[in-house]
Amino acid sequence: MYHLKYFVFALSFGIIVSCKNQEPHQAMHVETVSETEALTTLKKDAFVPSFEFKSYWYAGKAEITSYKLEQARYGELRDGNAVLVFVTEDFLPEEQVKADRSNKTNTPVLKLNATKNFNTGIYPYSIMQSTFFPIDNNEHAIKITCSVQEWCGHVFTQLNNKKQFEIKSYSYFESEGDQDFKLDQTILENELWTQLRIDPKSLPTGEIEIIPSFEFIRLKHIELKPYKAIVEITKNSYKITYPELERTLEINFNSNFPYDISSWKDTFKDGHGSKVKVLTTKATRLKTINSAYWSKNNNADEVLRDSLQLN
Repeated sequence: MYHLKYFVFALSFGIIVSCKNQEPHQAMHVETVSETEALTTLKKDAFVPSFEFKSYWYAGKAEITSYKLEQARYGELRDGNAVLVFVTEDFLPEEQVKADRSNKTNTPVLKLNATKNFNTGIYPYSIMQSTFFPIDNNEHAIKITCSVQEWCGHVFTQLNNKKQFEIKSYSYFESEGDQDFKLDQTILENELWTQLRIDPKSLPTGEIEIIPSFEFIRLKHIELKPYKAIVEITKNSYKITYPELERTLEINFNSNFPYDISSWKDTFKDGHGSKVKVLTTKATRLKTINSAYWSKNNNADEVLRDSLQLN
């Protein structure tokens, strides 16, 4: 689940550290960039991981953070939980899947698995988005997937980044059905969450075009395409406003490494007919742990969910 050569480097110095025992760091100085720079933000030199970065992200563990969720759906706010799982992996650039073994031709990525669970009346919703973002931080996400399940049915979307974005989308709705199409490469909202964790100073700002999160596209049943956005960054916050969608997303983060995400707010019109109103989905951090969770699959390991306040 991690890139071997960086882990060996860190291990040789005996510094496997967690977010709890790191020394404090100087606050990040954030500089905004022009519209032209924002549009080409990923066309730059590759990010060079620091000793600190390798120590944290190549320690053989994932960072798991649980959040208290208030989710807007059908014109009402629903209580639930959200989880962000960040982990480094070796990725096969051609096949675009996780590599089974380490190889110098693999692409190191920072993967984000983002989940949400909440109920709408009698029936539950389960949402998961996966983003595979190169740690080089000089190209767009290699792959993004999103699935939404509820008792009416389920939908699935996948993007593969090749010469263009190749997108396959499946839905039980007649108006959406099965789709297979391509888009020119552009900024993806999904990738910005992982880019933030690598280097917040590299995030694009200004008046740009962004493909909204696949979750938002699926829940709002809008076309998957770029939309105009106004993007701002401060010391601890990254805000995206989509005028056409009447939506604003604000991600709050720690300006010190490892730039952990403390909360987010997503404001938009929600509901149908007389229930349409402006609501704000909110997620507030409960707990963060670093764990090789893929090996914690025994019944006895369920106690770890208590530490994340998920039970």
